[in-house]
Amino acid sequence: MTSALRIGVLALQGDVREHAAILTSLGAEAVAVRRPEQLAELDGLVIPGGESSVIDKLSRIFGLRDPLRALIAEGLPVYGTCAGLILLADEIEGAIDGQLTFGGLDVTVARNAFGGQVESFETELQVEGIEDPVAATFIRAPLITRVGPKARAIAALADGGVVAVEQGNLLGTSFHPEMNGETRLHARLLEVAEARRAALAA
Repeated sequence: MTSALRIGVLALQGDVREHAAILTSLGAEAVAVRRPEQLAELDGLVIPGGESSVIDKLSRIFGLRDPLRALIAEGLPVYGTCAGLILLADEIEGAIDGQLTFGGLDVTVARNAFGGQVESFETELQVEGIEDPVAATFIRAPLITRVGPKARAIAALADGGVVAVEQGNLLGTSFHPEMNGETRLHARLLEVAEARRAALAA
């Protein structure tokens, strides 16, 4: 019997428990990642929402930034929500001085594009590859303002604003599916992780 997929949740800040609960419900082993040595033997990683600049600073303080960048480049499946999307983007609009990303997604993301906390909203979105609409919560959410040739937009708002992208082993959404108990995007991460595990074992 194949062991459960081991999926990390970057646990420096943000809604870590909600992501871990969804991953566990899908049969994965969820690992709260706070130290570089915990990155070993992961099949995938979720970077949750929170404050992107704080997560960036803490990742450097705890020595996680460089190993994470290397793993992303090597093909580790990673799903970033809200701040996690910002951290996966190659470029940020509205970054604070000195703010860095892990990079990997060929996109530009505008921080807090929908305004502050009071402008939070919920909606349903059609996501490419998912049959029924996805429940999505936007909280101080970023907007994807450029989708480069390596990435692919997979969901947009009614006004055409891109809010979800995919690129090889990487998935990023402006919104929080975990706030609504939506599991299908996490399941998509697990499918990519399972395929990569099988390819590495072949």
